[in-house]
Amino acid sequence: MKPSLRPSNPLFSSGPCAKRPGWSLDALDGALLGRSHRSKPGKAKLKEVIDLTRAVLGIPGDYRIGIVPASDTGAVEMALWSMLGARGVDMLAWESFGKEWVTDVSKQLKLPDVRTMIAPYGELPDLSAVDFSRDVVFPWNGTTAGVRVPDGDWIPENRQGLSICDATSAAFAMDLPWSKIDVATWSWQKVLGGEAAHGMLVLSPRAVERLESYQPDRPLPKIFRMTKNGKLIEGIFEGDTINTPSMLCVEDAIDGLRWALSVGGLTQLIRRSEQNLRIVAEWEEASPWAAFLAKEPATRSCTSICLRFTDPEVMALPEEAQAAFAKKMSAVLEKEEAAFDAGSYRDAPPGLRLWGGATVENEDMEAILPWLDWAFSTVKAEMIGGKPG
Repeated sequence: MKPSLRPSNPLFSSGPCAKRPGWSLDALDGALLGRSHRSKPGKAKLKEVIDLTRAVLGIPGDYRIGIVPASDTGAVEMALWSMLGARGVDMLAWESFGKEWVTDVSKQLKLPDVRTMIAPYGELPDLSAVDFSRDVVFPWNGTTAGVRVPDGDWIPENRQGLSICDATSAAFAMDLPWSKIDVATWSWQKVLGGEAAHGMLVLSPRAVERLESYQPDRPLPKIFRMTKNGKLIEGIFEGDTINTPSMLCVEDAIDGLRWALSVGGLTQLIRRSEQNLRIVAEWEEASPWAAFLAKEPATRSCTSICLRFTDPEVMALPEEAQAAFAKKMSAVLEKEEAAFDAGSYRDAPPGLRLWGGATVENEDMEAILPWLDWAFSTVKAEMIGGKPG
């Protein structure tokens, strides 16, 4: 039977993600439009983003925080192009974007000493095999696989190399141990539901030392350059951005960060997201047709919650037909305005993906689950046969 209760907010996209509860265009009324981002008030707005970010995430005072171009991708590539090559590199990947960083380092930078540790969707590489005498590049949370590292215990405090972490689906929803991370990156459009195209780059003192002591033997585009005459360009980390940011997006980022503080800061952001995962986990345990893509409970993402099919008749279909089944389910949910953008990532195994980040209300996560059951039975009846939902 078709459910009668729809989620109040049916937006479950993994990026751009749902705006914070209660958001409206009125939240942007204070935007500094038509003014230079290099004006005094423009720099003040950008510095406010940096200061609020430090306050919400508890980033140490001696870590630099910068606003950079080209979203999380730009932030990651700034770090890779500017810092790698001084040591050998261990590259970890278990989903699409981690594999992109492997391609960057091995095929574009063509570094001579690269070890790749790649796990299939649903699993992690052997973290105990990582060598921290080398630089290590990894995502904290695999957005397209729904698999995260369980904690930071596998990263030593006394490492020799740098730990470079793509945290784009983790920041503001997971507890990042800053003493274990030398470089962290993310984008505004993820956990706090900000507008896209801007990235964040966090550098530890060890990362700054690398930038100031190591000169890569390759040309760096202007938007990647963080040093001048061997010294860090401090202005980048004080609101003097490399290129022109959207001040409308800046205002939206400020709104999201202020909201984060208003609901109780990082502790409550994590609680909201973890509760969304628990809600799905209780449903998944009893589901006859779905299971988490992440095999180990400790590695299940509380933001990008990825589900695979377990129904024997669906699993017996060729992979292309399974993908068509998942796509049809997503289309049915969208037609009913129960959930938008709930399909799995194009390179991931066929299934569904629900964003469970902090801007998604727990009540909405509860409300969508009966719709998943209904959509599954409806599509199965259409494509395979049987009783529709």
